[in-house]
Order: sequence, then structure tokens, then C-alpha cells
Amino acid sequence: MQKEGRARAVSTLLRLIGTGVVAGVLVAFIALPGVGSAGLTARDAANNFQDMDSSLKTTPPSEKTVVYDATGQPIATFFDKYRESVRLDQVAPIMKQAIIDIEDSRFYQHGALDMKGTIRALASNVESDQTQGGSTLTQQYVKNLLVDSAKTQEEYLEATAPTVGRKLRELRYALDLEKRMTKNQILEGYLNIAYFGAGAYGVQAASKRYFSKPAAELTLEQAALLAGITQNPTAYDPIRNPKDARKRRDTVLYRMQQLGHITKAQADAAAAKPIELNRTEPVGGCETSKAPFFCEYVKYDMLNILSDGKYWKMDPKEQQDVVNKLNRGGYTIRTTLDMKSQRALDSAVRSRVSPTGNRVAVEAMVEPGTGHVKAIGQSKRFGAGKGRTAINLAADRYHGGGSGVSAGSTFKVFTLAAALEEGIPVSTTINSPQTTTISGFQPCRMPNGKMLGGGTWTMSNAGDSEAGNFNLKTGTWHSVNTFYAALEKRVGVCDAVKMAEKFGMKKATGAPLDPYPAQVLGTNDIDMVHLAAAYAGFAARGKYCAPVSITEVVDNEGKKLKLPKADCRQAVDEAVADKVNEILQGVLTKGTAAGQGIGRPAAGKTGTCEEFTCAVFAGHTPNMAAAVAYYDFRGPWQYKVYGVYGADIPAPIWAQSMRNALAGKPAPGFSRPVRDFGDTTKVPDLKGMSVDQARRTLEGADLKMRLAPRGVASDQPRGSIAASSPDAGTEVDPGTTVTVYQSEGKDRPGGPNRPDRPGQGPGQGEWPFPWPPGRDRN
Repeated sequence: MQKEGRARAVSTLLRLIGTGVVAGVLVAFIALPGVGSAGLTARDAANNFQDMDSSLKTTPPSEKTVVYDATGQPIATFFDKYRESVRLDQVAPIMKQAIIDIEDSRFYQHGALDMKGTIRALASNVESDQTQGGSTLTQQYVKNLLVDSAKTQEEYLEATAPTVGRKLRELRYALDLEKRMTKNQILEGYLNIAYFGAGAYGVQAASKRYFSKPAAELTLEQAALLAGITQNPTAYDPIRNPKDARKRRDTVLYRMQQLGHITKAQADAAAAKPIELNRTEPVGGCETSKAPFFCEYVKYDMLNILSDGKYWKMDPKEQQDVVNKLNRGGYTIRTTLDMKSQRALDSAVRSRVSPTGNRVAVEAMVEPGTGHVKAIGQSKRFGAGKGRTAINLAADRYHGGGSGVSAGSTFKVFTLAAALEEGIPVSTTINSPQTTTISGFQPCRMPNGKMLGGGTWTMSNAGDSEAGNFNLKTGTWHSVNTFYAALEKRVGVCDAVKMAEKFGMKKATGAPLDPYPAQVLGTNDIDMVHLAAAYAGFAARGKYCAPVSITEVVDNEGKKLKLPKADCRQAVDEAVADKVNEILQGVLTKGTAAGQGIGRPAAGKTGTCEEFTCAVFAGHTPNMAAAVAYYDFRGPWQYKVYGVYGADIPAPIWAQSMRNALAGKPAPGFSRPVRDFGDTTKVPDLKGMSVDQARRTLEGADLKMRLAPRGVASDQPRGSIAASSPDAGTEVDPGTTVTVYQSEGKDRPGGPNRPDRPGQGPGQGEWPFPWPPGRDRN
């Protein structure tokens, strides 16, 4: 007992000393700054007080950042403090009155310091173990500003330390604020920064958190509940501690009655009501977004913007500071997201690949001519837990993705473009066996100066390819590996790789492409966002634009942030791109992806990755490009997708998503190439034409005509053209001779294809029309 008595005496003495210091400072500074009767300690404290920095920034408190799609609809929120600042006139008058009555009833009568309230609190603290406040709303506003601006744990502890020094510092700042701000401005600032429990910062966030309504619509009992929370947000949290919260609410109500701002009847009626909440859970981050993987892409673009492009060069502590800036900065982020395209993508990948399996389909959509990313997604759901992933598998490592996936034969498009640019004729025919070995590939100089690649390469055609003679069209349509190996040798590996780089291609890790000969088959691991952007470059007639997800960022003061300049360039001549597009259209009509058309002009390329590690499809229309990959996300090389080609799963996903994303939008066609690329030409359909019409038509297609020595029975009118060899639609070299057959009519005696009889050849009665005199029969 004696020990307890001594302890209480010491505690009381310390309180008295502390009280003496504060009281002395207050008297010395405010009343009699030169009087020594306050004591040496008080005088020194007063001198220190006057020397303190009095300038406190009153910038808006940390605010949630909101992300919007291209139409202005919110899709995600980032915050570590759920807050939504409002003007004072957007707060219900009863709420303003309640907070003043319970926290600082003389707020409009005193300055930064309420002497009466402070002395009362000091005296009470001397006599009791329960510390009373004496802080004015201005001082509380200062404390909250200091806490909110704390960037480190040390700064937070300093802003909340129960010391005389902290109180003096708050008072010094408060005196300055009272000179610079009106009472209403201080009240508005306090209401927006105060913590109201349950993760809600500021009165607007609290009103929505507990009642799902704006602060302008708060009733008396709701306002009293919120006003009571700020004294101890944990103890008076109405969700966790409803009984204590109700008692505190009633304390506020009767304090308002005591001050004459409501009647006793109003206080009694409100106190009789139980606490009724209509809660809204604060949601943040990408996990709750309607487009979580696109959201992740935007998040990393934003971190890069906020760090002036240095985010990935920072150490973890510096990176966390940038993340805090995003979460607390109150930014409005406008993005390129098209929710119609996003829904089309999500539906396509998940209708064809189970979200819960180990195999995954990933896709990205990019707008030609702008690089605007319209949608990003995958079959797996976003988040933690079984069957989910937070890895943005369609994106590169710098946007939350992994190490990427092989591009497969979708990469052949760059060698094709390089060949056309170098003047290799489309009609160039190369004998392409099932397997071939090619030597003499030249190495390429890497950015670090080292030479890489070159040598000899042996490769085989995939199971969906053919062997034989192919030109640039047919070799592309049928995706013939041995043809492209020989074409790459003529183009040069280095030039083929440079073409890919012109269209923004690099590894998903950010490293440059490896220039090995096999790169033409897509052995470099890339991401679908950049592959889609590359194909969008061809769709835009050779104008490549780097992927863009953010169009505007406005801070919480209404100022626009400076965004990176659009990275668009003419990667190849328009005519070259037009020719690539023309050739790639054939992939969807007569090549490896035949039957995957989308009801509008479209072009694309299938890709089957090395040793069936993945399957890919990339394609485009003039107004949208998309790329799809299918593989086992546990590791393409460890878990292969045997027997799956680019046309099997990726192409149908691409077709479904593109068809639905573009539904109702214009369907422009591709531009026709204006240059002569030494092209092949299609044999026109001559059926039903006269001989002269057929001849003129063939000559117009740069082809020659030979009239067959005998006719055939057909449904076509007698004497008109019944058939041709090669058939209509066949791709042939310009100048090729086409043999045409006239119709003998359906009922001609002897029937079709009867054997020649001696003496009845052309001009001798066999042919209905004698061969024109002097006409060359070849």
C-alpha cells in the first residue's frame, strides 16, 4: 500500500510538473511573455515555442484514387485510407452542429487555443488517471494532418506521441492556421480528415460506410453517432461495439440539447432509436474490379508515371513510397478500357477454357492507330486461392506479368514484311520439304556489342503444314516452316529481327529478342499485349503505336499530370503493310485458320509453339487487333499441350471475342496495295462467258488463254466457257497460261470428255466453232 501511495504521489508530481510547463508556456506566450514568474522552465519553453516552425501545409488529405473506363464509368479504386472529401456545404447542417457540440462547442468563439477548456482538462488530468483532451478542433485538425502526412513509422509515432512537445507543436501550427484559414475552412478540413472507424476517413466516407448515403442526407441520430466516434474510433465502432457506440451517440444527443441546438423531445426521440446501419463495404485494388487484369496493367503504368519512369529502377522502399502516392493521391485516372470488348474477351476465354484447370487462355485487344489497350484478360480468375492467380499472364513483367510465352508462327509475319520490304517477289517459289537443314546464317550484333546467333539450323514442318513448292502467299497460308527458314536466309535473320523490333517486339522480361534462326518460328517468349499491338501496327497500314492504357490523370487539386508522349511511328511503308494484310487474309479463308472468319474483313496468323509448349493466334481488322495464347500456366516446357495447334483453341477464342467486341461497329475493308510486289494472281471465274469475254478477263488479270481442243458437257450455255485449268480462284504467277473449256451443252450426243476421233479435231467439225484463222493455239 505504501508503495502504491508513493507511486501515485510520483505520478501526480510528474503531472503537476508537466501541467506547470504547459500552463507556464501558455501564460508566457499568450499573456505575459516577458514575465519571469512562470519559472525558468516555462520561459525556456516559451522561447522554444516562439522559435518553432509554424508553417504547416494544409494540402488536401490522402484521398482514394479512382480508375475509369473509356466511357467514364468507374472500374477500380486504390486507397489505403477510404476517404472521399466533400465541401462543407455538402455536409448536413445537423452533422456540422453535432461535431462542434461534442468536440469544441466554443469553436466559433475562441482562437487556436480555448483557455477555459485547456485549463479544465489540465486540472482534471492532475486528479485522474483518465486523460482529458482540451484540444480545439483546430488542434485536432493539425494532429490529423500530421498523422496523415507521416511517411514512416517514426513520423507517425512522433505525430501521436503523448508528450508535451507534441502538444506544443500542434498548438504552434494551430495558431498559424487560425491566421490563414477561416473557421469554416478549418471545420471542412477536419470533417474530411478525421477517422470515423471501420476504415472510413472523413465524414463522407463514414456516411457511406455505415449508412450507404452521402453526408448531406444524414439524420440527427446518424449525425450524433458519427460525431461520437471520433473520440475513440475503435471503442465506438458501431459495427464491432454497437452498445458502446449507442451510449456515446446518446451523450452527443444530450450535449446538443444542453447547448440548445435540439430540444429534449428531439434528443429523447433520437436516443430511443436503436442503431440502424446500412453498411457499404469499402472495396479497393484490382481484385474487386470488373476488369482486374486490365486494372493491374493500369496500376503499373500509373506507378511508372508517378515515378517519372523510374519505378522499376527503385529499391523496394522507394517503390513503396510510389505505391503510397497512388493509394493516397486522390487521382482520377481515365483509361482506354472498352467494357464491351472486355466482356467479349472474358466470355470467349472462359467458355472454351476452364477457369479452374491448369491450362489457361490469355488475350489482349489493342486499337490500331492509337495503341489503346481495349481489353486484357484470361480464363483464370484474379486473386489468391485455388484456381486463381494475380499474375497478369497476358502482360509483360513490367505490368504484373511473368516471363511470357512463345509466339509460335505468329512471328513469321515479321520475316514476311522484311521480305516484301526488300523486294522479294510474292511469286518467289521455294521447294520446301518436310525437313531441311540450312547453313550460313549470319550472327547479329546485340545492344551490348556481342555477336549472337548464326550457324546451321535443321527444322521440320509441323503436322498442319505441307511439303512442296510454296510462294510467299501459300507458304504463309499453310505456315510452312521449311519455306520460312529458307525465306529467312534470303532476308537475313538480323533484318527479320529488326522488323519485329520496329513493331515493338521484345521479350516479356524486357530483354531484346534473341536473333537465332529459329526466331522466325517464335522461339522468343513474348506477351500478348505487345503481340496484339504489333498486329495492330499492320492493321494501321504500318503505323505502330506502343500500348497505352491511360489517357488522362488529374490530381486531387484538378491539375493534369504529364503523361508519356505517344510512341507511334511508321514502322514500314503503307504498301508493304497493305500487302501483308492481303496475304494474312488468306490464312482465314484458305489457310491454317480457314473457317475462323468473323463476318467482316479480317487477317491473322496461327502459331504452334516449339514442341507443343503453347498455341497462339494473332489477328486484326482495320479497327481492332487481338492476340490469344493457350498453354499450361505451371510452365509451358514442363507441361506441354500436345496436339493443340493455333487453329484449335486460340483462333476460335479470337474469332468469338472479336465478333462480339466489334458487333454493331463499322466493318471497313483493308486498303489494296498500290505497289507491284511481283505478286501471284487469282484465276478469275470464267463460267458462262463467251470466248472473247474470257480472253479479255484473263488478259486483264495478266494471264494468257489457251482454248482447249474439245468441249465438255455442262450446264452452261453451248459455246460459253464451262471450266478452266487451273480452276477459278487458284493463285498462279502472272503470265500463266490458263486453258479454258467451252460448253457443248448438257444434252450433246457423246457426252462430256468423249475421246477424240480421227478427222474431227478443231476446225474439222468436232468443235462447234472453228478455231479462228491465224490465232495462236498456245
